[in-house]
Amino acid sequence: MKWNIKYFKELDTISLYSILKLRAEVFVVEQDCTYLDIDEKDKKAIHFFSFDNNNNCIAYARILKPEEYYKDYTSISRIVIRKKERGKKLGYELVEKSTEICLKNFPKKSIKISAQKYLQKFYENCGFEFRGENYLEDGIPHCAMYYYKIL
Repeated sequence: MKWNIKYFKELDTISLYSILKLRAEVFVVEQDCTYLDIDEKDKKAIHFFSFDNNNNCIAYARILKPEEYYKDYTSISRIVIRKKERGKKLGYELVEKSTEICLKNFPKKSIKISAQKYLQKFYENCGFEFRGENYLEDGIPHCAMYYYKIL
């Protein structure tokens, strides 16, 4: 599997289209959540993703430096795996590599994510800690999770 790391300005239109299509398929259609997925944060993010042989995005995450999402933390957001690729441990690889990118680019900062509550155990298995912050985001239960193993 080939992973790609690009800043927004480095994304070509085909890659950007495929990424946004996957995000819409999962976060808007599959989860039946009407919200504006495209936001100004995309322009500031490091985009981490993988495509299949037909240029369809199958795994994606975006990484934001401190101050862009959370004040004192690096952030990984829009973590997503295409439905037919789930159950193959690809999510673990995506989160592990995204975490490595955060630590490499922002070595003195911990990581914070806004996880869907039903994925709390998955993120704990990836080294994240739940700190008792539960909330609704776009009508979906979420929790704040933290990764404290900084370099």
